[in-house]
Amino acid sequence: MESSLRVRRLNEVPSATDFASRIESENVPAVFSGCVKDWKAFSHWNPCNGGLDYLQERVGLCVVEAMLSDSAPVFNGDIRSHERVPLQFSAFIGLCKKRMHHSEDGSGVESDRHGLLESSSEYDSKPYEDAPQQIYLAQIPIINTETEERVQLGSLREDIQTPVFLEDKVIVSINLWMNNAQARSSTHYDPHHNLLCVVSGRKQVVLWPPSASPMLYPMPIYGEASNHSSVPLENPNFSNYPRAQCLMQHSQKLILQPGDALFIPEGWFHQVDSDDLTIAVNFWWRSTVALNMSEHMDAYYLRIILRRLTDREMDRVLPVPSLSEMENMKRHTGIVLKKGQVDHNDNALDQACERKDLKGKEVEQRFMSHVLEPLAVLALHELISLVHGHVNAAEQRQPVQSASTTASAANVKDECIKVVRPGSFSLEDDPVAKIFWTLHPITLKNVFLVMVKSFPRTLEALILHLLSPVGAEMLTRKFEGMDQLITEEERNNFYKAFYGAFDDQFAAMDAILNGKEVFAQQAYKNVLDKYLGVDWSGPKPGV
Repeated sequence: MESSLRVRRLNEVPSATDFASRIESENVPAVFSGCVKDWKAFSHWNPCNGGLDYLQERVGLCVVEAMLSDSAPVFNGDIRSHERVPLQFSAFIGLCKKRMHHSEDGSGVESDRHGLLESSSEYDSKPYEDAPQQIYLAQIPIINTETEERVQLGSLREDIQTPVFLEDKVIVSINLWMNNAQARSSTHYDPHHNLLCVVSGRKQVVLWPPSASPMLYPMPIYGEASNHSSVPLENPNFSNYPRAQCLMQHSQKLILQPGDALFIPEGWFHQVDSDDLTIAVNFWWRSTVALNMSEHMDAYYLRIILRRLTDREMDRVLPVPSLSEMENMKRHTGIVLKKGQVDHNDNALDQACERKDLKGKEVEQRFMSHVLEPLAVLALHELISLVHGHVNAAEQRQPVQSASTTASAANVKDECIKVVRPGSFSLEDDPVAKIFWTLHPITLKNVFLVMVKSFPRTLEALILHLLSPVGAEMLTRKFEGMDQLITEEERNNFYKAFYGAFDDQFAAMDAILNGKEVFAQQAYKNVLDKYLGVDWSGPKPGV
């Protein structure tokens, strides 16, 4: 976990200015110890001090929407996994009292079967008495500025004091959270900033930054539970969710004691475990970013963010190589070529690609290895060998007879075209891209200039028939790096020589640019899957 994302714990309540500038603006969680101990709710709602009787008297006749779940103690936010059922608040208080008596002396199950538990109300607790632990009062509105008619416990507002650092915020809602047995909320994020205040009991909160979304496998963005993780953390199946194996390395776990408040910024995933009879209140308010987003700019922001995430995914696949990685590449080749030395197969390779007579050309003159550093010689040898291997395979698939040398050359060229480009989105599985990756841009430039002069048909086969999308992206990155290191005249001369080696310069450009776009498209697909939970099959014609 990056140090800048670590949860801070403050023993003093910050001012509104300090909170806005030092905490909220950083979008990093913070715990305010003892923040709500001066609330009336803190002293009056505590079940150990008669708090249940107090709540019963204040709001006992109110009907609330309780969450009923067969998966308890895990309460999943997906509406398919639970029911929202009407329940008289006093009936829930009765369930809590029964739980308290049972835990205190092992009896009392019958002693509490009076009054409220025997209420004749249509909203009494009888349907849930056999499994009271399956009931959770989650997100019961005390204030809701967006939908006032949903407010169910408005009379409790006077027991709650808005923290001083929230007094200038646009509060969306204040909600009650209350459980009579241990409960766990499924991993999710909120669309607003959140201040979670523990009035009674304890909560354990596990937090993940929004950047950990890929490891949490968010539910599809178009679904009803799009802000929830699809990974069941109680029993994760890593064969189905392989990225989740690193999940806990990016998490932070903390305990909230009675009176503590936790700021959870919008977008931060969190899983909350509550002890028996835990009561909490939370505030949701709109962030400055959300308030300042004009609707007419949404499409632009969407494109910018998707582009940023796509670029980041591309950088993940093609990181800048370290010196040690480049040294490993040298050892991996296992080839030591002396200056001017050429393997016989290398000469045969260009002959196979060109099918031209090499009259009047000396091997030493064609290879020009004297202008290359040792690593460049190794890279040149491997690139030639890779092309040679594909050409040989193409020749072996040809009929034995051939009408002419020209016809044979055409057949080989056709077979080269049929060579399937590596479809992998991995640098490790792409030998051509990996060679490009390990070379300094100027070194790669020198390798290409030697190929232009001495092995033009090999260069053509390499670019047109062996360059994968990963290789195309890596090549353009090296070209961009090279452009920053040489003069404009040198750039012009290089590209003129490079593309001049091809019979069809536009075909070479298309091969590189098309491959680059295919690579970016795959990165974009990964972004949709990792961050939005969407499996995209690609653009459809005419749509």
